[in-house]
Amino acid sequence: MASGFSFRLQVPHTLVLLFWIMGLAWAATWVLPQGRFETVVNERGRPMVVPGTYQPVAEPVRLMPWVLFTVVPRALADAQAIIFFLLIVGGALSVIRATGALDAAMHRVLRSMGNRPRAFVAGATVLFAAVSATLGCSTEYIPLTGLLVGLCAGMRLDAVTACGVMVGGYCIGYGAALMNPYTVIVAQEIAGLPPTSGLAYRLAWFIPFVAVGVGEVWRHVRQAGGLNPGRSEDCVRPADLVGAADVPVLTVRHGMVLGMVGLVLVAMVWGITVRGWYLVELGALWLGVAAVGGLVGGLGMNGTAQRFAQGAGDLASVALMVGFARSIALLMEEGQVLHTVVHGFSRPLEGLPPVVAAVGMLGVQTVINLFIPSGSGQAYATMPIMAPLADVLGLERQVAVLAYQYGDGFSNLLIPTNIVLMAILGMAGVSYERWVRFAAPLLLKLTGLAVVALAVAVWTGYR
Repeated sequence: MASGFSFRLQVPHTLVLLFWIMGLAWAATWVLPQGRFETVVNERGRPMVVPGTYQPVAEPVRLMPWVLFTVVPRALADAQAIIFFLLIVGGALSVIRATGALDAAMHRVLRSMGNRPRAFVAGATVLFAAVSATLGCSTEYIPLTGLLVGLCAGMRLDAVTACGVMVGGYCIGYGAALMNPYTVIVAQEIAGLPPTSGLAYRLAWFIPFVAVGVGEVWRHVRQAGGLNPGRSEDCVRPADLVGAADVPVLTVRHGMVLGMVGLVLVAMVWGITVRGWYLVELGALWLGVAAVGGLVGGLGMNGTAQRFAQGAGDLASVALMVGFARSIALLMEEGQVLHTVVHGFSRPLEGLPPVVAAVGMLGVQTVINLFIPSGSGQAYATMPIMAPLADVLGLERQVAVLAYQYGDGFSNLLIPTNIVLMAILGMAGVSYERWVRFAAPLLLKLTGLAVVALAVAVWTGYR
């Protein structure tokens, strides 16, 4: 502008947004009528809302302003099981990554697809989606950007294709998650469901979602006509890539570490379904694979401990987000307005088909992901409302969790607050505007398929 003034929209930090929402929740306890539904305890000992039983409370509760600060430590304590589980998983994945096993395996798979564009697009998308759907990896992919762009350059594919298989695969993996410890397990714990329950249904839909991603990336390749990277406006030349040639060799040690990770995933499903394991046992599994995997991977005792502490420390901000998000629900529970909000949401939806309500939940979760990009934080901020809302509307709570994971995962394709997305685009040299032209149709197709999956879940009574 002529005056030299420029305006830049800056999105507040997630903790700031959560504190603002806490303030709104506190204000709601003074403004909204206070009331409660009757509840019954389900087979897991969790309270379930009884539809049609909402009644105003006889004695309203008034929360003082300083509760905004005292509620956070109490919320952190209340969510300690999930927080410690996340810290342990974060530490374990950091140890596994430090052994080089994940990077070596992914490099080996990606390299094996060289000079075969169709196999590369399909295999790489499936690879990233599967790892994200099970282990919850996302930021771990950022260092692979150089290698992926370099491989695409060798096959005369542009950098958008490289980002498409990586970001598209990771977002599909998070949306159609199978047992992602950061999203599905957290949301199911809040909703009072067994962790990893409903796995067969999610697995059945995982394949169509990945197929949509593969098809969209290949459509871009065909439209681009196999662009020469040297002529593409969105490509980085292989010579400009840092670390693209530093390919780790897959060793026997790596194979042993990866084998242990596979056994842990199988043990999780077996222990939960057969032995009734929960977060304590699951945390012990990941702690064990971190300790043994670090030693097998050659890190030594001190190296294993250092990488475990570093990985857990990297999730400290996520733990705080979980605490702040839990504070929102805790304020509304103690102020006796949580059920009032659920009742208010349910009134306009009463009489409508349950499928419409499920799709509405998907829309809400998609919008909220723009402001709370942390999957765990979003689960704690929304599931305390969505789970009882599902009860009132006659939906299974598993459907509410499904709507959450679809809304949280797929929208990561476009939201600018997704630091993983922006980091990968930056390293690949792809402008955000160019990425939107590719990703918007993919997001629309994934959302359409998600609506179908939710409808089938409602009609079949998915539990």
